Amino acid sequence: MMALTPGDPVEIMVGGDENITEAQMDQMRHELGLDLPLPVRFLHFVGNAVVGDFGLSFYHRRPVIDVLLERLPATIELAVAAMLVALAIAIPAGIAAAVRRGSLFDKLATTVSVAGVAIPNFWLGIVLIMFFAVQLGWLPVSGQTSNAINIPRVTGFALIDSVLWGRPDAVLDVLKHLALPAITLGTGLSALLMRVTRTSMIETMQQEYVAFATAKGLSRRRVLFHHALRNALIPVVTVIAIDFGSLLSGSIITETIFAWPGVGRLLIEGVTTRNYPLVQTAVLMFALFYIVANFIADVLYVVLNPRIRLAR
Repeated sequence: MMALTPGDPVEIMVGGDENITEAQMDQMRHELGLDLPLPVRFLHFVGNAVVGDFGLSFYHRRPVIDVLLERLPATIELAVAAMLVALAIAIPAGIAAAVRRGSLFDKLATTVSVAGVAIPNFWLGIVLIMFFAVQLGWLPVSGQTSNAINIPRVTGFALIDSVLWGRPDAVLDVLKHLALPAITLGTGLSALLMRVTRTSMIETMQQEYVAFATAKGLSRRRVLFHHALRNALIPVVTVIAIDFGSLLSGSIITETIFAWPGVGRLLIEGVTTRNYPLVQTAVLMFALFYIVANFIADVLYVVLNPRIRLAR
């Protein structure tokens, strides 16, 4: 689809430089393989990718994999923060809704969860920016750190590097920049996890072993958290594993809104500059995220539920 849209990668790279002749531009197209038919270019990409060669980024003039790996820590950092936000909201709310099934809180939590799934990330992000950044001025609008914060990168993760260098001011700055995009990305997931937690808790509390534990005289708290919750979290954990892959690959819009320097924003930049090797490799990376996340979810389900076997 990108190849069919108007625009020439070489013209974008040249940037209107009148000193570059048409012959030189044709030579650049030949060096980049842009003069080959699209199916041939795709086959070349697949063949080279098998041996770990993903080509050069047209814009950065560096290996694509190096450019992506530089941005990957920021995407992982955002995904982990969004997952923590989702868990902090979903698990307590799901348990409370299940315990108070049919109550006003249960109905309210269910309604909010439905709305949370339906709200688009881009709309929520804009609302959060307008309220917390523009109106109140509590949180920054964009970026990963402030311009005044300069921390040498060791791991590539801004928060971890701030801790390693013993910079409390940098840690606070990173957390402030991380807050809005993490809430934006984690809200929809929290709504889904809350519904899964509630449903699983209700089903678990109806099992015979829970009734038996209650009949033995165990406290309600012990029955709830030791017997019911541990088994109810099995489907929740598998959903978490799958959705973490979705967070990694689904952060494109959120990263763009908040100018977060991750792979998602880099992918958008690659599309606008017709950076074919970068876009192809980024899409392949996102697909691998999904595959790995689904595999981990299957393994976790077997580990948490010994009655299930992979062979089956």
